[in-house]
Amino acid sequence: MTSIIDQLIETYFPQGVSSEKRSDIQKFFLEKIYNEYNEYYMDRELVIKNRIDALNLTLPNAKVREEYSQLIKIDDPDVCEYWLEGLEDTGLQAELEIILNPAEEKTIPNDCASESAMPSNEDNVPIEVTDSTNLNEVAEVEKTDAQVLSDTRIVGTKERGIVVKGIPTKAGDYEITLKYKYQNWSEGYSILERKFKVAVNPDPRSLWKDIPTDKNIKFFKEDYSHEYITVVENEKGPQKDIVAASKRGRSHAHEGKARDDDFNIYHNDSNGWYIIAVADGAGSAKYSRKGSAVACETCVEFCKTALENPIELEKEIIALNSTTEGQSNRAISTLIYNIVGGAAHKAHRAILETASANEDQPRDYSTTLLLAICKKFDFGWFVASFWVGDGAMCIYDKERQYIKLLGTPDGGEYAGQTRFLTMKEIFTPESIMSRLKYSIEEDFSALLLMTDGISDPFFETDANLNKVEKWNELWVNINSEVDLTDDNTESQYQLLKWLDFWSPGNHDDRTIAILY
Repeated sequence: MTSIIDQLIETYFPQGVSSEKRSDIQKFFLEKIYNEYNEYYMDRELVIKNRIDALNLTLPNAKVREEYSQLIKIDDPDVCEYWLEGLEDTGLQAELEIILNPAEEKTIPNDCASESAMPSNEDNVPIEVTDSTNLNEVAEVEKTDAQVLSDTRIVGTKERGIVVKGIPTKAGDYEITLKYKYQNWSEGYSILERKFKVAVNPDPRSLWKDIPTDKNIKFFKEDYSHEYITVVENEKGPQKDIVAASKRGRSHAHEGKARDDDFNIYHNDSNGWYIIAVADGAGSAKYSRKGSAVACETCVEFCKTALENPIELEKEIIALNSTTEGQSNRAISTLIYNIVGGAAHKAHRAILETASANEDQPRDYSTTLLLAICKKFDFGWFVASFWVGDGAMCIYDKERQYIKLLGTPDGGEYAGQTRFLTMKEIFTPESIMSRLKYSIEEDFSALLLMTDGISDPFFETDANLNKVEKWNELWVNINSEVDLTDDNTESQYQLLKWLDFWSPGNHDDRTIAILY
């Protein structure tokens, strides 16, 4: 450069100049050229930056424990390489976009004239991808080809972008910086950048508190319950067992309130009768936790006594099996009315007596009730039931794709209401008969009784209770976590754990009893 300036001095100052003046002229030209050169690059950087800032590049917000994946790709002629900084604390990481069609990209060029850049694939050997290629291995090879500046810096190019992916583990607000170099960049020039604000939202499940119920409250109830009844194999083979579990809902646990649901199960080993009761205490009733417990216990105890000597009932069941379809059997209807309907009415009276003894109103003990009795005969299963309120009770057979609801959820006068065992109108003869069901069934996969804490998230509407597809989904879901094999007493604990399933907006108590 100084030789060029000297030539200019000799051209324009043929008479010659002093050494001091020559030095001033050289300094003047050098400063002017440097300033213009610097201004040129600053203007160029600004133009490039404005163009990159205008690109539709986004890093959406993430959620804790939820899979995240977002591609960042800059296809700009002036940008030769780019990378992301600030991902370390988010639980996310950068990976190179995988190019599956080698014909679209024979080599991965590096146009940045930077001494710090890693060498590219000098042999220009394309990476071929076939059906048997391990894409994870391809990705590792391609990281080297596309310039990995360090162990933690993945560098993208025009041909291959950067994929931000992973499962965030910590909620918070983060700033991620996209840094990039332009063509002919060298040491001393600016590394341009664009910033992204990314919020990692907390897992909603982590926001729920689990405050134990105060043991000093009136009618204290444990926050969860579970039971398994093993029915031993006989000469006819394995017998159905009963497993049940009940757990306080997140909405109650968050406020330290008691579990309102309850259940009671029983099997008479001497004559083979099963008795199952499930109840959901009304959330609006201050002592419904007691109401549901009284209902289940009273019903099971009543049925136990009634079925101690079931000779007459079983005689009529055998007669029912011989009855032509559509032909009525008044005798068995009366017996079921007296046993199952009688159990429900006895529970109703027991709740009224409990309320009176504690100087409370019956409505303070409001509860639903699902009650079933059943026994296996040589010709099939006899099942009888009583249903008041919401929830679900169903015979389900996976092989035959068969379901039979043992009643229907019944609401009150307005949407969102339900009827309860404490209501007088439930126990008119006509109302009792409408809630009683009995039939002889082929063998089945399961008889299920559940409160609305389970039926609502899985079925959503009453109409869906009649769809076998919905019952299939529930059955698959349960069996994915609960080993419903014969005599597996561990299934009671597995079922209790299953009750923790996540369903947005559904945080009620959950209770289920399964005869299988």
